[in-house]
Amino acid sequence: MRIAMLAPFGIRPKGTLSARMLPLAQALVRRSHRVAIIAPPVQNPEDAGTSVTYNGVPVTHIALSPLPGPAHVAQQVVALCGAVRAEQPDIVHLFKPKGYSGLAALLLRAWMPRTPLVVDTDDWEGWGGWNDLLPYPRAAKQLFSWQERNLPRRAAAVTVVSRTLETQVRGFGVPSERIFYLPNGMMNAPEPRAQRFTAAPPTILLYTRFWEFDVRDVVAVLAGIVAGRPDARLLVVGKGERGEEQELLRLAERAGLGAAIDYRGWTEPARLPDVLASADVALVPMDNTLINRARGLAKLLELMALGLPIVASRVGQVDEYLASGECGWLVPPGDPGALARGVLALLGDPGLAFQLGLRAQQRAWDEYSWDRLALVAEHAYQRAHVL
Repeated sequence: MRIAMLAPFGIRPKGTLSARMLPLAQALVRRSHRVAIIAPPVQNPEDAGTSVTYNGVPVTHIALSPLPGPAHVAQQVVALCGAVRAEQPDIVHLFKPKGYSGLAALLLRAWMPRTPLVVDTDDWEGWGGWNDLLPYPRAAKQLFSWQERNLPRRAAAVTVVSRTLETQVRGFGVPSERIFYLPNGMMNAPEPRAQRFTAAPPTILLYTRFWEFDVRDVVAVLAGIVAGRPDARLLVVGKGERGEEQELLRLAERAGLGAAIDYRGWTEPARLPDVLASADVALVPMDNTLINRARGLAKLLELMALGLPIVASRVGQVDEYLASGECGWLVPPGDPGALARGVLALLGDPGLAFQLGLRAQQRAWDEYSWDRLALVAEHAYQRAHVL
């Protein structure tokens, strides 16, 4: 099949294109499909007008429009449509039902009525989700909310990253037989992880974008860990959308815990695996919110693939990915004390920590390889052609 994938934004700096679309596209290419990704250069204008091929998948960023306001939007939408039509696809797969690409998908339905549209949703975008977290203009928020609910209804098939989104999309009125559960996956076979016997200082990893939890709870978790292991250090990898990392550092300093945090911020992808793998235990705190329940948890899968022992809040996909506690230490959401006790338990029992990490690593490869998940996408495409 010839498949055109419409991205919500460019390959940098966010993860939907690089962590979901591209590895899925590459897996489909290995199955002899032809896949091209078309992206608006939102947030990465330096990539505008470029096309780069990644392991058989061309990723094209359309040119930026010099026009202002609504004319800019119209030009970007038309450019996206032109790039897709040039591919002469059998299927158009829209990733994230929002923004320029969402508008382009609507226009393509009119211009290419015989080409089925498949919509992918990997986050909760509207009210209660990213609309509440990011400072979009009011009109944009209203548009994103409308797109999130209406584009799946107009699609021949819908792929969803989580069970929560599966339920949400069904609530929009999409029949169950048109919804396909397509979780995030991993691309490469994991390297075996050697058993670690925690030496001073033990390192606890927090790999995050910060909006998943209240930073005050992280400080409380750290306080509980340091009370049991005064030499422990919290390795923080990631950057917040609104400077939340600075609030974490400020609160930790006020609590006398500033020296216990090693803040690395955003880390180059090439260096990231080595930085993450240097930890003894990974901490995954999450509040029980709609956006957390809806997420595909790509970062959790990265931790699993590295064989890290994980202590996590039991929210959304966490329970499924960690096999109800067989592959990680799960605690109720909103309980910093339980998270701290879980970390201390694994630091005190390297054998158990190693076994949890090993089982998580094996599960990541057995259940969530992109080569396996590409079959789900194929089934969605086949369903779309039936309608």
